[in-house]
Amino acid sequence: MRGFTEQRSEATADEIWLCEHDACYTQGLAGQAAHVLDAGGIPVVQTNRGGQVTYHGPGQVVAYPLIDLRRLGIYVKEYVYRLEHCVIKTLESFGVTGHRVAGAPGIYVRLDDPFGHAALGGPRRDPFEGLGKIAALGIKVTRHCTYHGVALNVAMDLSPFEGINPCGYAGLQTVDLAKIGVSTDWDAVAGRLGDKLASHLSP
Repeated sequence: MRGFTEQRSEATADEIWLCEHDACYTQGLAGQAAHVLDAGGIPVVQTNRGGQVTYHGPGQVVAYPLIDLRRLGIYVKEYVYRLEHCVIKTLESFGVTGHRVAGAPGIYVRLDDPFGHAALGGPRRDPFEGLGKIAALGIKVTRHCTYHGVALNVAMDLSPFEGINPCGYAGLQTVDLAKIGVSTDWDAVAGRLGDKLASHLSP
């Protein structure tokens, strides 16, 4: 995707790549080694995206939108909003309510009521109290073109998240659709997320 972005021109059509990675930790540009607590033999890959460390593995849908933001007529803040919105709408299609947390990109669910529709409410001492992270977001933009993207947890081994401070937050719980009681598969989630991204990232 880096090569695609470096070689593309104003005429190059946008693409959205959907994939499933072998087990690995990826570290963002500002990533601190201290946030990798115990890699346990899982490779740690340095990347040029934003954000801290996260885990990728089987049972997780990873979406890489390769989008020309200038052609789309939006800036980075709107792009991130749309990525998160697409995850929220994908979760909604399975009856799950996704939430944003200010200053912490990604999407979260209430652990005690992932299907409830109540808003998170006002400022809280611990912004992650009672929440589990179900989708991580980390992007790179060069010459107005995006790569890297978003990862949505479907049905995976969540134990590798215990070897890191997910996205740099100590003690942050990570969940997937299976853990909160949604029975589905990778193909179904990838299809729905891909459709949402395509509809919200097309000129």
